[in-house]
Amino acid sequence: MPEPLLIALAVICLIVGAVGTVAPVLPGVPLSWAGLLILKFVPSVKDNVSWVVIVLLGIVTIGVTILDNILPMWGTKKMGGNKKVVWGATIGLLIGFFLGPWGIIFGPFAGALVGGLIGGNKMKPALKHASGAFLGYIAGLVIKLITVGLIVFFFVMALI
Repeated sequence: MPEPLLIALAVICLIVGAVGTVAPVLPGVPLSWAGLLILKFVPSVKDNVSWVVIVLLGIVTIGVTILDNILPMWGTKKMGGNKKVVWGATIGLLIGFFLGPWGIIFGPFAGALVGGLIGGNKMKPALKHASGAFLGYIAGLVIKLITVGLIVFFFVMALI
């Protein structure tokens, strides 16, 4: 494959991955890492990024992807929530995605709150459970953003 096409494919993966860090339906960190991996096979820049960086960021990508799925559930359970609260947070995130940045941020909280209320909780416990889901989601988001920031850094450094 010609170099410009490889670079374009790598950039597309990186950008879609960066969007995927906040979009619930896209595997953001793995896509961004794939962009960096593709860049490693571009003859003119392949020596600008080492296999050690690729492998280490690949391991971090796997860890972050696993953590991102565990943290909201962990936060919910730590605050006494149940599966309905977790499902509510997930549905809230999906709906919030269509409502813009504020929907993405507050959708999981609102969804978890509704899930808790549907699950038979009163308002105060439901708020507590929703805050656990929200904090878990935010922690996962911060970890993903830091990881994608590192990937973008090495990507840009390889190109300049």
